[in-house]
Amino acid sequence: MLAWIRTGLALMGFGFVVARFGVFLREMADVQHQPSATHGFSVKLGVSLIVLGVFVNLASVWKYKRYLKSLASGCVPGPDPRLEVFLGILLALAGAATAVYLLLFL
Repeated sequence: MLAWIRTGLALMGFGFVVARFGVFLREMADVQHQPSATHGFSVKLGVSLIVLGVFVNLASVWKYKRYLKSLASGCVPGPDPRLEVFLGILLALAGAATAVYLLLFL
């Protein structure tokens, strides 16, 4: 569970950095009196990563509680990798969308 909490916190922290970096780029463009190169994508991506981090933390708590309940009943649960697979696919899609955005718009 602690590894999932760490992953969720890392996603939230990274999302905050991504969102703030877009704001920083807009501010730098305003100071230099140039048109802004960002289209708000970094803020949307950052908020999406923060929401994903919250989801990962909540899912880890749910999964941990379910595991403890099954241990208390006397059975050892088998592996259930649905959360891991879902998170991996979601992060791969987010990475692909970011790569496409960088190639097309920057």
